[in-house]
Amino acid sequence: MMKTLFGATVGLGAIAAATSALAADLQMKKGPYTKAPPAVVATVYDWSGFYVGFNAGGGSSRDCWNLVQNANVVVNPALNREGCSGGGGAAVGGQVGYRYQMANWVFGVEAQGDWANFKGTNRNLILPNVSDRSRTNGFGLFTGQVGYAFDNILGYIKGGAAVVGDRYDTFTTNTNVMLDRANTTRWGGTIGAGLEYGFAPNWSVGVEYDHIFLGNKNLNFVNAAGAAVMTHRIKQDVDIGLVRLNYKFGPGFGMMR
Repeated sequence: MMKTLFGATVGLGAIAAATSALAADLQMKKGPYTKAPPAVVATVYDWSGFYVGFNAGGGSSRDCWNLVQNANVVVNPALNREGCSGGGGAAVGGQVGYRYQMANWVFGVEAQGDWANFKGTNRNLILPNVSDRSRTNGFGLFTGQVGYAFDNILGYIKGGAAVVGDRYDTFTTNTNVMLDRANTTRWGGTIGAGLEYGFAPNWSVGVEYDHIFLGNKNLNFVNAAGAAVMTHRIKQDVDIGLVRLNYKFGPGFGMMR
């Protein structure tokens, strides 16, 4: 029995020694233990912050004239449609705004002002020897925005108030002699949509379309001496397409994902 126990003990010792040697050999082959590298945290484009920008493009203004009063005689404007003009031209201006991003959603407010030169002329349907000219000299937009960002690509819709500066003239068709005119500032509403691309941490470029609703407005036209001559009811709508360049204050990258 003693011989048997002694033999078993010696055998177990030999097995333990062999196992320890094998483990040491495997460790030497694998090299020293090192920690796993930290997980990579990706950063995405951050649209939050104040921004200023420049825009340029063009647009058109559709103005439909109805005669309301002529030489102190009130007429039915529904029976005195004078025609519509669709004048187009260039626009250039700037914008300033603020955006706040929550996950992929982006909310913002913006004020925009542009010089414009949208001009159109139509021959008066009541008096063919008279032509009516409409011109939009500038516009301003005061809007809120809701957008959705795919990293550095932002699509958004906008809406709010609009103000437009207009001038209207009537003149003889053959000789271009002005007969009377009216200048006005009109307020209305606007809706629009845009797509913007962040090509650098603080810079983005985009395109935008806006439609301005101005409805009907009665305007008193005066002659060269300043005397009231006619009253026209003019309905106006404006369509604008712009390319925009914005600079955002603050880091363009910083949201973790």
